[in-house]
Amino acid sequence: MAKKIIETAYAKINLGLRILGKRNDGYHEVSMIMQSVGLSDEVIITEGEGIQVSTNLEGLTCGKDNLAYKAAALLAERYNIVPNVHIVLNKKIFMAAGLAGGSSDAAAVLRGLNKYWDLNLYDDRLEALAAELGSDVPFCISGGSAIAKGRGEVILPLPDMPETYVVLAKPKNLDISTAWVYKNYNPGRIVNTPGIWQIAENIGNGAEAMVPYMGNVLETVTIPAHPQIALIKARMLNAGAYFSMMSGSGPTVFAFAENKETAEKIVEALKDFELETAITTTVGRKKV
Repeated sequence: MAKKIIETAYAKINLGLRILGKRNDGYHEVSMIMQSVGLSDEVIITEGEGIQVSTNLEGLTCGKDNLAYKAAALLAERYNIVPNVHIVLNKKIFMAAGLAGGSSDAAAVLRGLNKYWDLNLYDDRLEALAAELGSDVPFCISGGSAIAKGRGEVILPLPDMPETYVVLAKPKNLDISTAWVYKNYNPGRIVNTPGIWQIAENIGNGAEAMVPYMGNVLETVTIPAHPQIALIKARMLNAGAYFSMMSGSGPTVFAFAENKETAEKIVEALKDFELETAITTTVGRKKV
């Protein structure tokens, strides 16, 4: 019977995002709280010729510049494997959304090929490889709740956040360049700095305990350029969310809801915006 590995690639949101300064390598030094949510892609690995990547999404490149392809090529090169795999990406995570969809797919490829090729690598080794692919990829190896430091690749796991309903809303036809957002970040515009350690200390107590400390300094760049993000946040709060914030560099906005009924009311209240929306929940760390 042909070998087949199926991995779930979860999206992420940022519960807190601070920028500590510019690094010598050109990246920004960050301090973030990352959190997995249930909106996910499915990654299927079977036998193929060379490295083949295919997807259900039109317009998504599947060549050597695809992060899933790069993940397979990196693992094969590092462990002297001649790769003959077909990687299928069944995409549900919104594209170019600040939800780490591509990064999560790459992490799922590393996990999946670790099994497919019987490499028996531990997660810390996979995270080290993931850091070579992108800043969000190491977190996506195990997900859950974690502090991310450095340029995002230094992961400090936290206790799982209690399951909480999350509404995700991404403006359609609005793709934001992460590089552009970081380039235009100005620390002088920051009014409220998120409390990363306070969020970490309260994460086991649930979303409401963390809310006073949550924040995303990149909102000061993305929202002035795209004011509809602020309107979406306000509409979510008016519809019953007890917190709303932009995820990462945007443009996706997330809201915490007390229950599924409230989450559905929030989505209903957003109907006159042109959005991709999803109701999901927070997800715990992957069990090895």
